[in-house]
Amino acid sequence: MKAEQSCYAIGIDVGGTKIAGGVVHGETGEILVCKTIATQAERGGAAVLDDCVALINQLYTAAGEQKLPVNGVGIGLCELVDPAGHITSAYNFDWRALPVRERCSQRIPARLEADVRAAAHAEAIYGAGRDYAHFAYITVGTGISSAFVLDGRPWAGARGNALVLASVPLTTTCPACGATVNTILEEYASGPALVRRYNEQAATPIHSGQALFAAVNAGDKVAAEVVRSAGAALGVSVAFLCNVIDPEAVIVGGGLGLAGGLYWESFEEATRRHIYAEATRQLPILPAALGVNAGVIGAAAAVLRE
Repeated sequence: MKAEQSCYAIGIDVGGTKIAGGVVHGETGEILVCKTIATQAERGGAAVLDDCVALINQLYTAAGEQKLPVNGVGIGLCELVDPAGHITSAYNFDWRALPVRERCSQRIPARLEADVRAAAHAEAIYGAGRDYAHFAYITVGTGISSAFVLDGRPWAGARGNALVLASVPLTTTCPACGATVNTILEEYASGPALVRRYNEQAATPIHSGQALFAAVNAGDKVAAEVVRSAGAALGVSVAFLCNVIDPEAVIVGGGLGLAGGLYWESFEEATRRHIYAEATRQLPILPAALGVNAGVIGAAAAVLRE
């Protein structure tokens, strides 16, 4: 951050279910003003962009009222974003052909970043990654995303697609008939995947991850096996990452990643068991420190720490 620049920026975390925004103090990572709205992605990318621009304007006005001079706005997006800030996927809604940067920079400069790299950057500066120059960051919730922090900054790769853990292939066995099932990690170990897998086996359906974990705590064996196997599958995939990049630490965020309990226990056990080198096997595996705020803080940091 240059000396003549303001130490405040707006961070916007655009997710599949909600858009969170805040005015962030660059020195401390504190969110001084915050607002959250529903994404409602089914309306299409243009409507979501309109809401995002409106949220930026609201935060800019609120910052002015509190005499917080903002330096710019960073937008962390739940899509693939290349190093130049171009959006290259449309898994949740399509912004690829829309003038996103131009719309968002009508009042202050805007920068686009992948949400997982923004969150990893926040953990590197203010959170659980402060003591590590190189670490793997995994977030598990509605989806599964990952990033590698190298020398304190998230590494995007040549095209912005480094460490796409969600699409790691898995071969599992159907619990009902024993048939071999080919799938990918996100369709097996994310929050919605756990609910779907439980409902495929249970007599009474559930509708949320909270209900699934309540069933685990109540002694439901089907729920326990769904959660255990999902955590183990994530652990095998993260162990593979560790075998390839040898990070100093692994940091895990997201609603499901921070849920603790059986999911975390099976994840950590499988990760350590499948790491090849004994010295790496004992690396720190830590919960993210910034919780649900990491995306907003990291998006602002993309502006303040560029």
